Amino acid sequence: MKFIWGGIADYFIRYGRKKFIVIGGLIGAFCLFALVFIDPAISLVPFVFFLILSHVGVSFIDVSADALAIQVSEEEERGKINGAMYAGLFIGSASSTILLGMIASIYSYNFAFFITGIVVLLIIVFPLFVKEEVLLKKRQHVGLVLFKEFKKRTIQLITILGPISSISAGIIFFVIPLYMKNVLNLTLAQTTIIASMFPIMMAVGSIIGGFITDKFGRIFALYLFLGGSAIVFASLIFGGEWITFIIIYGLVGLFIGGYHAASSALIMDITNPKIGATQYSFITSIFNVGEWTGGTLGGTFVSLLGYSRAFLYSGWFFGPALLLLYFIQVVSRKK
Repeated sequence: MKFIWGGIADYFIRYGRKKFIVIGGLIGAFCLFALVFIDPAISLVPFVFFLILSHVGVSFIDVSADALAIQVSEEEERGKINGAMYAGLFIGSASSTILLGMIASIYSYNFAFFITGIVVLLIIVFPLFVKEEVLLKKRQHVGLVLFKEFKKRTIQLITILGPISSISAGIIFFVIPLYMKNVLNLTLAQTTIIASMFPIMMAVGSIIGGFITDKFGRIFALYLFLGGSAIVFASLIFGGEWITFIIIYGLVGLFIGGYHAASSALIMDITNPKIGATQYSFITSIFNVGEWTGGTLGGTFVSLLGYSRAFLYSGWFFGPALLLLYFIQVVSRKK
């Protein structure tokens, strides 16, 4: 749903991006603070309302910060920008799960909401130090501009590439927890270690991927990480021993992180800065559709074909993505 909030930010582009980052942060933080005083066991509807509204506020931060990055960044630095962004996302997700879980268990969930609200307020301070030039002095017809952008063949192909290239990750994210429990028979401690290692490897991959993307180009980086993913995803069939599995699964995280950095830099390159919040969030939302589809297919593959074939199919799904990437390269050269 982020593209809806992005459309609002683009419609009022004459006010700039930073104002919407601040507004979104204040909405998100206020709603998180409100959750401190609401008991969901007694007042479920108000609790859900403020919880959802807090996500809306944070989404405004997200889409407006992306649009600001597209507007102020140079093409040769967007790989590293996205690498840093995803590294922060993956490490933040892993560390906050542990830290906020500890805070909730030792103190209370209410205090965890309060701490999260404080973090959101601190985040919105950073964009205030970025110099911004307002692109337009009046409202614009966001839908019309977006329609014109999606008439371009390159944008159409890249948008299709998104869900196709992310199906495999969706399969793996669903199947791996079942595999660790039912096949490897790992203990809770072992599963926790592996689960915490995976986002760290994705963070490392995103940093490496960002540098490779800026150094050698988007298409080369995507060939590298999609082709490498096809190999390491399928190689999970050899993860019968838990040590071997950890090594291969770590490589899976590494290549996924690199792919995220490269693909996001490519999307930034093709995004019109005047509708940066809408177009970028719309394309990335379509990327997420592929991951959701893969998660749905994962359960079917395991139940009908078993774990090994599910891993093989997750690797084979990169084949159509690599073929589509070739056509994107051809169309880009013709321009």
